[in-house]
Amino acid sequence: MSDVILRVENLHKVFPISKERQVEAVRDISFEVQRGEIFGFLGPNGAGKSTTISMVTTQLEPTSGKIFIDEQSILEDPALARRKIGVVAQHNNLDRGLTARENLIYHAKYFGIDDKTANKRADEYLDKFGLTERQNDYVRSYSGGMAQRLKIARAIMHNPDILFLDEPTTGLDPSYRSILWDQMLALNKAGTTIFLTTHYMEEPEQLCDRIAIVDKGELKAIGRVEELKALIPSNNIISIKLANPDPKFAEQAKTLPEVKNATIKNGLLLLYMKHNKPDFNQILEWVNKLDSPLQNISLSASTLDDVFIHLTGKGSVEHNENK
Repeated sequence: MSDVILRVENLHKVFPISKERQVEAVRDISFEVQRGEIFGFLGPNGAGKSTTISMVTTQLEPTSGKIFIDEQSILEDPALARRKIGVVAQHNNLDRGLTARENLIYHAKYFGIDDKTANKRADEYLDKFGLTERQNDYVRSYSGGMAQRLKIARAIMHNPDILFLDEPTTGLDPSYRSILWDQMLALNKAGTTIFLTTHYMEEPEQLCDRIAIVDKGELKAIGRVEELKALIPSNNIISIKLANPDPKFAEQAKTLPEVKNATIKNGLLLLYMKHNKPDFNQILEWVNKLDSPLQNISLSASTLDDVFIHLTGKGSVEHNENK
């Protein structure tokens, strides 16, 4: 058995938008996912994440390229591939007119699982995801967190080798996010490979073994968190604390010759410099002209969010929420 569970080669997808025009959603992307790892697949909105996931989960046919699950082409045998993958979509695609248990049993039957095994697994997963007491309630009565847990339970009813999670914690409060990830880590520890997309940068930074970052349909970087952080030397980020930080300062900073990008995060003005050794005197001269007193200025250690901004020029959801 190969150590590589998912292999993508030169994946390309073009969508025609008129008789004369077309859009390249995915451009020659190649990567591998190792068996048993948690693999993060990150990018801003419109980067090609969803299109890529749709192709590797057999929901969308690529314009060109190859996709292999366990060294078997999913383009040649998509039905076999579907037995090896589980998919948790971002939107709620549960049958709201059925109970939780019925959702699980019907999914199992779709994959040809016999009644005895289906009911046994339903009992196990309802218990594991804390839904036993509400198993006979209609799904339309479920909270967002409960529905998300049920979606994951349903996705693993046929024991997939790899589980695709498309922004599984979006819209959940911190306590539900923590519960969900405890359950995901337990699944991964039991041998399930996890393919994750998310806009919350602390999740892949803490949980993923490796991460790929895409933008404008292209793969920008791939590696372990520390390898990605190394793409930005820690002295390449200047952190500025002002008495009254204003988003307009970030926009003004972007016009400076040495600044590649700038943003406000957690009340700090962060400048992403083009060079490893920025001219502090020049930056101080500019800061002192702002209509807000300077309280502190320092070199900042890079985070995964910083890498994301460096490679894509865009902030994550957390950045945008903190502005």
